[in-house]
Amino acid sequence: MSAGQGKSEQELMELLKEFDTPSVTNVLGTYPKKKDVCLGLYNPWHTNWYTDQSMKCIYPELGRRAGHVVTAVFGMPDPDFGRLDFTDILRAVWACDNPVIVVFKQDIPENIRMKNGLAGGNMVTALKRAGAVGLISDGPSRDVDEIREMDFQYMLTGVSAGHGAFSIKAVNVPVSICGMDVCPGEIIHMDENGAVKFPRQHLADVYERLCLLREQENKKMSSLAAAADVEGLVKAWLG
Repeated sequence: MSAGQGKSEQELMELLKEFDTPSVTNVLGTYPKKKDVCLGLYNPWHTNWYTDQSMKCIYPELGRRAGHVVTAVFGMPDPDFGRLDFTDILRAVWACDNPVIVVFKQDIPENIRMKNGLAGGNMVTALKRAGAVGLISDGPSRDVDEIREMDFQYMLTGVSAGHGAFSIKAVNVPVSICGMDVCPGEIIHMDENGAVKFPRQHLADVYERLCLLREQENKKMSSLAAAADVEGLVKAWLG
């Protein structure tokens, strides 16, 4: 029986937390010539499938998260469009299979976005109750001391103490966040190295290949650590 066979999505999502995000990128697209462990879903350099260095994990000590994606786009107040509000995001999270990673695009002028402490304690309390386990945003948020105790992961470009009025421009639409293009319903894996997305239908394959990659890398690292001289080290490196 294969590693992922017979397991539910929730079980597989929990098992993904055994692996770091760089390992997930390895099996998705980093080494496309290694067809035994790499699915080759993305061109490593020219597809926006993982976050860049502007994204920061606020709580490395809280560990990894994996979840289904729900997105929202925030903007400045718009007198011509007021149909959406935060409750629409809560309904979308509640309707999505758990666990959920919420992805907030801040479509806001740069000088304001840099100091927009978007999410805080009240918002995160509601999101967590609806089924979210983490939040990714291409701007800052706030209340980091309060939210740390909630076991809820933040991935942001920074932190800021305040904000002004804003609006919800869209819910569950494709967004681009710090170099990663992501759609509702995809899966995100994230940790202190960054975040990566992949299609939901590949969940079991990703887990199975992660198990194989771990086996291969453990064997190689043991050989490297046991090398008696440089020639043995080179031999172990070359496999």
